[in-house]
Amino acid sequence: MAAERGGCSLEAVPLPPEVRESLAELELELSEGDITQKGYEKKRAKLLARYIPLIQGVDPSLQAENRVPGSSQATAAVSKQQKTRSTNSRDERFRSDVHTEAVQAALAKYKERKMPMPSKRRSVLVHSSVETYTPPDTSSASEDEGSLRRQGRITSTPFQSHSNVEPWLNRVIQGSSTSSSASSTSSHPGGKPAAASNTATATAAATVLADLMAHTQLDNHSAPPDVTTGLVEHLHHERPQVASVRGVPRGYNSSILETADGVPVNSRVSSKIQQLLNTLKRPKRPPLKEFFVDDFEELLEVQQPDPNQPKPEGNQMNVLKGEPLGVVTNWPPSLLAALQRWGTTQPKAPCLTALDTTGKAIYTLTYGKLWSRSLKLAYTLLNKLTTKNEPLLKPGDRVALVFPNSDPVMFMVAFYGCLLAELIPVPIEVPLTRKDAGSQQIGFLLGSCGVTLALTTDACQKGLPKAQTGEVVTFKGWPRLIWFVIDGKHLAKPAKDWHPQVRDATAEIAYIEYKTSKEGSTVGITISHASMLAHCHALTQACGYSEAETLTNVLDFKRDAGLWHGVLTSVMNRMHVISIPYALMKVNPLSWIQKVCSYKARVAVVKSRDMHWSLLAQRDQRDVSLSSLRMLIVADGANPWSISSCDAFLNVFQSRGLRPEVICPCASSSEALTVAIRRPPELGGPPPGKAVLSMNCLSFGVIRVDTEEKLSVLTVQDVGQIMPGANVCVVKVDGTPYLCKADEVGEICVNSGATGMAYFGLVGITKNVFEAIPVTAAGVPVSDQPFTRTGLLGFVGPDYLVFVVGKLDGLMTVSGRRHNADDVVATALAVEPMKFVYRGRIAVFSVTVLHDDRIVLVAEQRPDASEEDSFQWMSRVLQAIDSIHQVGVYCLALVPANTLPKAPLGGIHISETKQRFLEGALHPCNVLMCPHTCVTNLPKPRQKQPDVGPASMIVGNLVAGKRIAQASGRDVTQLEDNDQARKFLYLADVLQWRAQTTPDHPLFLLLNSKGTVASTASCIQLHKRAERVAVALMEKGRLNVGDHVALVYPPGVDLIATFYGCLYAGCIPITVRPPHPQNLATTLPTVKMIVEVSKSACILTTQAIMKLLKSKEAATAVDIKTWPTILDTDDMPKKKLASIFRPTSPDTLAYLDFSVSTTGILAGVKMSHAATSALCRSIKLQCELYPSRQIAICLDPYCGLGFALWCLCSVYSGHQSILVPPLELESNVSLWLSAVSQYKVRVTFCSYSVMEMCTKGLGTQTDILRMKGVNLSCVRTCMVVAEERPRITLTQSFSKLFKDLGLSARAVSTTFGCRVNVAICLQPNRLGKLAEQGTAGPDPTTVYVDMRALRHDRVRLVERGSPHSLPLMESGKILPGVKVIIAHTETKGPLGDSHLGEIWVSSPHNATGYYTIYGEEALHADHFTARLSFGDTQTIWARTGYLGFLRRTELTDASGERHDALYVVGSLDETLELRGMRYHPIDIETSVIRAHKSIAECAVFTWTNLLVVVVELEGSEQEALDLVALVTNVVLEEHYLIVGVVVIVDPGVIPINSRGEKQRMHLRDGFLADQLDPIYVAYNM
Repeated sequence: MAAERGGCSLEAVPLPPEVRESLAELELELSEGDITQKGYEKKRAKLLARYIPLIQGVDPSLQAENRVPGSSQATAAVSKQQKTRSTNSRDERFRSDVHTEAVQAALAKYKERKMPMPSKRRSVLVHSSVETYTPPDTSSASEDEGSLRRQGRITSTPFQSHSNVEPWLNRVIQGSSTSSSASSTSSHPGGKPAAASNTATATAAATVLADLMAHTQLDNHSAPPDVTTGLVEHLHHERPQVASVRGVPRGYNSSILETADGVPVNSRVSSKIQQLLNTLKRPKRPPLKEFFVDDFEELLEVQQPDPNQPKPEGNQMNVLKGEPLGVVTNWPPSLLAALQRWGTTQPKAPCLTALDTTGKAIYTLTYGKLWSRSLKLAYTLLNKLTTKNEPLLKPGDRVALVFPNSDPVMFMVAFYGCLLAELIPVPIEVPLTRKDAGSQQIGFLLGSCGVTLALTTDACQKGLPKAQTGEVVTFKGWPRLIWFVIDGKHLAKPAKDWHPQVRDATAEIAYIEYKTSKEGSTVGITISHASMLAHCHALTQACGYSEAETLTNVLDFKRDAGLWHGVLTSVMNRMHVISIPYALMKVNPLSWIQKVCSYKARVAVVKSRDMHWSLLAQRDQRDVSLSSLRMLIVADGANPWSISSCDAFLNVFQSRGLRPEVICPCASSSEALTVAIRRPPELGGPPPGKAVLSMNCLSFGVIRVDTEEKLSVLTVQDVGQIMPGANVCVVKVDGTPYLCKADEVGEICVNSGATGMAYFGLVGITKNVFEAIPVTAAGVPVSDQPFTRTGLLGFVGPDYLVFVVGKLDGLMTVSGRRHNADDVVATALAVEPMKFVYRGRIAVFSVTVLHDDRIVLVAEQRPDASEEDSFQWMSRVLQAIDSIHQVGVYCLALVPANTLPKAPLGGIHISETKQRFLEGALHPCNVLMCPHTCVTNLPKPRQKQPDVGPASMIVGNLVAGKRIAQASGRDVTQLEDNDQARKFLYLADVLQWRAQTTPDHPLFLLLNSKGTVASTASCIQLHKRAERVAVALMEKGRLNVGDHVALVYPPGVDLIATFYGCLYAGCIPITVRPPHPQNLATTLPTVKMIVEVSKSACILTTQAIMKLLKSKEAATAVDIKTWPTILDTDDMPKKKLASIFRPTSPDTLAYLDFSVSTTGILAGVKMSHAATSALCRSIKLQCELYPSRQIAICLDPYCGLGFALWCLCSVYSGHQSILVPPLELESNVSLWLSAVSQYKVRVTFCSYSVMEMCTKGLGTQTDILRMKGVNLSCVRTCMVVAEERPRITLTQSFSKLFKDLGLSARAVSTTFGCRVNVAICLQPNRLGKLAEQGTAGPDPTTVYVDMRALRHDRVRLVERGSPHSLPLMESGKILPGVKVIIAHTETKGPLGDSHLGEIWVSSPHNATGYYTIYGEEALHADHFTARLSFGDTQTIWARTGYLGFLRRTELTDASGERHDALYVVGSLDETLELRGMRYHPIDIETSVIRAHKSIAECAVFTWTNLLVVVVELEGSEQEALDLVALVTNVVLEEHYLIVGVVVIVDPGVIPINSRGEKQRMHLRDGFLADQLDPIYVAYNM
């Protein structure tokens, strides 16, 4: 752990090598847990005592602060063996001390950046181990329980003395290594810690180090300014262990943050966002110039090459020719011939020795045994396996070899047995579970190779998962296999007359080696008998193998170098192979060295990982000797990071007999086999080379040697010379294979007789890889022979040595520059590897988002890592990568230890990891996304053009032949309407007239949740009740004519009766939704607000609600003393009304309609008597309502069209309304549909929330409903009452779902109304005898528009299914008497057909104005009295505040006119202005909901120009963090927007109003006030 205990940088002090060595060993002991922290510190202090000048007079607790929590900075430079011993195949490949120093130096350069730390709910922290004691969620607003607030003083108080420390904190302090000191210095960004600045004696080095610490102990976890406590800001560390609570310099002021509406916000969330904004204000990368056109509208920027970027300057390279293959006199004609020769002439010679996990030799296979057993197996396979009396296998069939890594003997027998039987072995890994990483792809390979038989051992077969029948299960994606155990007892003795044909090597396939590509698909590479022989020949020559040599093999013998050296070439030369199983290496990493020593092996084949492990363990062994080795072949020498293992290994083992020239890195690829190998000098190899290359130049594909002082360099060693008999060239990576210049990195290509032939069954990619024809710059082919692409990126250096700098598989091309995944892993590990990343397990890959590769880094974190550590580590990794590679990381995810999918030998399965990341199945425990830094190719923000004047626009439209967009419903004056009711201008008169003429005609029927009738009202009953209410108002309430009365009732007949009572008394009614008894805190203030804003003099309500309004609970939410008079109407005296009030003119006020818009604005509109009766008449004509009709209404009766249908229309038209309160559906979802069916209703109205409840709640129950007799075939039209764009997907799924119950596909249609006019469109289906008279319109039409054009306020019609298309359904047929026009939002001029603008409406039933918009009176003055700026400037219009367009369709109305369809796009108030474009929240939300199956609902809003996405998670909280990246990706891809904050909450958190509309502003306020209790909040950087 901490290296800087002494407060002084060790780099500054020259330490003798032996002290460095002892320090390194100490480091190791600590990391392995062999020594306690205390012991470590004691021993370390002792070692260093002589070298570190003491710092006098400084409080030791302050020195401790000099640590960067958990970094091993100084040690990184000191210790060679800085890694923990690991059982994994990735970390050690990347060790380079130079690189580690470079990374630490790079981090030191960074000034601190405050980054907001994500907030996370306690329950999400369960991933980490239990001992970590993470505090309860620190994101609540009262955050001071644990902070020490001492202004301006350095606090160094031990924490335990504080009584208010929570118990978990104490445990953390005792049990956690990071909180060894609870003291702190007053370091604010840029200041030096007191330890360094107060002490004159501090060495220069200590100051440097302290400086470094000040910048690297990122302040990003300091909590954002605490705005809960007035103006003085106390910085409070948001760290679980409170390892350093910072005192704050005096007078540190912070301006109170305000939300967009200017309301101060007391919350941590907003301050975090402020931090985020501050981080984002840093200057971006240099601006980009060019564009490429993505379709037409939005121009995505394309990276222009920087004119100063390095370019290759060398000459074009030539094809490199290897030495010729030597002619050997008795060289066998095939590998099998060699086996036959040794098996018969040297049967006792040892071939292979297998070891167990203790390192004991369990069996030695001789050449005689190998030959006889292979024969037996070949005979058995060909003659003893039958199906239906046919032999199961014929020559050329493929057979799977499934052998564990601990059984090389059986594998070798199986391999050669197959070759002898002329079958093609396909070696694969042993599948452990049904869901192994990548196992499905292996199955795909087996299937495509037509494998039906798998060979295995008895022990292995017993260990495979079994089905109930006892047979081996069929693995996911695998073909059905017959499993055949090849242990001796299952093999038959060959017949006397049976002899296998040992042919000469031909071009027939010998075996197939599997390979997993970068994308995760598995391919089989075919190797012919001739290639196999030639490769053995070339290896024998290059490595100087001689007969009967001993070779130690640590690699997997099933494929790659392990197979080539340990199974094939060894048999060619009658060598003896000692095979070291992986399991033994895990237990004893030194085993291979011990075996080299005890068997006096001449050659060892290892990976750099094995060298690294043995370094970690070598202190236990002083007596091993490596002097017998003449070659130590490093199979992964092509990994640039292998050099540090090689150097370190040589350093340690040179004293044990290892000669430097013995180390021979080699480069190989599955397609080209061995490409190059370093020869020992006695075989004529040149001295080894080493190149120190500039990483920046490499990213442009250019080789520039750099000095090792530079931070970002890559040191690579050569992989020797090319193979005998091969030709090699380096070609450009992309496109045509042009030869590279001498100083250019390209893909190495090989032409020789010893490469693979093809990808089995894949002709296309085979041609690309195995038959490449390199050409010169002039386009001339360099040879008539095809070359094989190796997938290795490199160049040819001096002495014709080959250098490899990376692999195509790990290549990530980010905005034109190439980066290697391994290099990025190395940088991340150098940040502070042993402290944080679990066993160095890091995966780096790229994903394509918005036309470019984006880098994703996933690491496993140590089980004991705290939230703090993780965030700290993540921020530093970002800086290190940015500084060394000059590239941004798009997403950094941390997962719990041991959860990444493993490759067969314990490494990380990269493609599977990437797959999980993209599917949202990675389940990280921490995520940091940095789209703001990485995504530099967004379209340019739109600059608003100076607008063309309206007049020139209209001229332009006329010239272009565009008609002006206007439409109207039928003309009311023309319509014959013989109804008596139209004689009455006032609804009160209509009710009296109906009470006289048809007293017992039923008007209303109210249903309860059981579906039974709760109450009814006939004309006379309603009239009588209204009279009683009027009397009560005058006598009890002492109200005057014109007073306002709030009606607070549940949906029911009382509400209707009191409404007419008010009209009878001359009062102005306002219907108000009653407060929710269980949720008074949020619902009661709205009631209070409406009562106050509407200036109500009296409240009419029920006794129950009256009690509630005056209750103790209510008093906590509002001031209950200021209610106006409250009257209950439950039992009123039966008194006759003296006279019913007659208004003086139809233009006087009838009622007020109050509604809270989705943007959270309370708006009341004034409805005059004239407008009220005009509205009723218009609806009556459109829907053909007359007394014999019944309609069912499932709507809330408090505002808009819902109120009109519920309270007004029945009285006006005389039809009977069946009232279904939507609230009752919560206890009985099928209530509304059952009622419709029971009463055989032809016309019904509902809201989207009702429709959604039915779709979700009854989705699985249609059969049950059908059995109960629910039949919806009676429904002619079902209209959704809405003030928004029609929700196509919901209406379609509703229609589909209930089609089974007889609902006609054409029945469902939508309506549109808004505040200025509650009913603009209604779409009744063709009904009754009036259809001929032109009431029925054509079916609603749907068009598809381009979503990108909409952002620019343009309508562009596209075909269904085209990219970026958005379906829009017309909102219904325009009502009689209504005229609609589309006006330009700014110039207020009329627009042409199919142009997007604001919908303006003119009609006799427009509201007459706002009755105060709370706090916005001036703003909306012109909403009701707008005039066009030219054209028809006389008509007075009301502005709806909605964007939409009109389009003339091909359809005709009943009157023969062409039908004009109105399409509503969305409310102007709701739109988000981002990057100069206009976005509709619903479009972004639709994309987000599609991103993952667990996203139940989503809402977006902006805050200080940041896009905030709130997502409801329907699933386990483990999935919460998976959503962050998916949400960010989808919004980038589909909307070209960067998400600023992703908030993941529980289902039901997003508030929805009664119409089913999302209340985004309420949500925003809740978020900023920290009331959402989110599961996770991610701040994208």
